[in-house]
Formats: sequence, structure tokens, C-alpha cells
Amino acid sequence: MSELADKTALVTGGTSGIGLAVVRRFVAEGAHVVVTGRNPEKLAAVADEFGDAVTTVRGDVASLTELDAVFAAIAERGAGLDVVFANAGGGEFAAIEEITWQHFTDTFEANVGGTVFTVQKALPLLNKGASIVLTSSNIDVKGSPSFSVYAASKAAIRSFARSWAAELVDRGIRVNSIAPGPIATPGLSGLAAEPEQAEALLGGLAAGVPMRRLGTPEEIADAVLFLASPRSSYVTGSELYVDGGASQI
Repeated sequence: MSELADKTALVTGGTSGIGLAVVRRFVAEGAHVVVTGRNPEKLAAVADEFGDAVTTVRGDVASLTELDAVFAAIAERGAGLDVVFANAGGGEFAAIEEITWQHFTDTFEANVGGTVFTVQKALPLLNKGASIVLTSSNIDVKGSPSFSVYAASKAAIRSFARSWAAELVDRGIRVNSIAPGPIATPGLSGLAAEPEQAEALLGGLAAGVPMRRLGTPEEIADAVLFLASPRSSYVTGSELYVDGGASQI
């Protein structure tokens, strides 16, 4: 039996990397998936790949107006929401002396504000027994030079997961966070200042993982599916680390 048969899921930031892998996994498990992203060409590619199994809506989670359009499209379908994967976000390197107000604002608006208001606007549409999964990072419990603003934003996500789990438990809604380690995605490679530096960056990150490799988006998608599905029915307020042991060993 498919894990998400006849369920409706929302995946923000679902056009590449982890988000796209989760869309593929959810569709394979029988869900209709509403996919958001900022790039119209990438959204069109998602629509072409999955056809009627998805609804694509252009939307930047840092824009309340665009979030309203996303949830209007979901409301129009009339099936509510059974899963929310609040995944959209990102970050850039900046040492403490290099942090600008714009860098700080952009990071927190996308990662924290976007998550807060995605979940808030989803609340009226959530069906009983719904699952909310937030994308944090294993960096939320670690120190990382030149990545402090990003790390702080992900620590905030972890805190929200705990508080919202407590707030929504009486509605039968579970809230958990997923904490990936370094994952082989275009976003990770894009942290390198120059393309030729990406190989060195990825190699260095892999060397810091006890399993001595980067994770794959598909491995994260499997973990997200567990938190989204009834298999995790007794799990809420938790964070699942999928990082090759980097935060634990």
C-alpha cells in the first residue's frame, strides 16, 4: 500500500535538490503534491515530469502576497492539506566581520520568516492527523566558521518545531524537523565562490562526515517520508538527523 495514497502535500522549494527528491518520493507514494518555487522554468519542468500528480505554483516564501497565492490555489482544490514540507530557504558564507544587514535579513526572511508564515497560512487547510516537516540542518547544534547566520536561522527552525508541536497536538497535527548534513545538491555546490572551488568544498565536507561521503537528496526524501507518513504517528516535536553521523559521533 502506498504511504500517502489520496493525500495532499505541499513542498516549498520543490524544484531542485532535496525538495525535488521529496516531490518524487511523495508522488511515488500516491500523494498529489503542490510544488512551489521561484523559477518558472524549473516549475515547468516539474509539471512536465509529474503531470496531473502535481500542482505547481510560483511563489517566494519570503513574500506574504505570493504565499497567499499558493494557499489560494490549495484551497481551490478543496482537499485540504495532509502534509506540509516547509523546505524553501538557503544561505551564504559570511565571516562575522563580513556580515551585512542585507545578508542577515535575506537569510532570516527566507529560512525563518518563510517557514513561520508558510505554516501559519497552512493552518486553516490542515486536515486532522496532518504532518508538518520543517527543514533544519545538523548545523543547528554545531559551530561552523563563516556560516553563523545560516546556523542561527536553522536553530530557530528547530525551536519552532518544538513549540508548534506543543501548540498543535490537540488538533492531531504533528510537527517535526529534518536535519540534513552535507547533501550533494546544486545548492551545496553553489556555496563555492567559483565553480573550480566546488570540488574542494565538497571533498572537505565529505571528509568531515564519519561515513566519509556526502548524503544524497533521495536519502533525505526517505527520512521526510517517514515523518510525513503514519509510520511516525507517535513522533512529534522531534528532529531527525540524516547526516552520516556528523552531529552525533
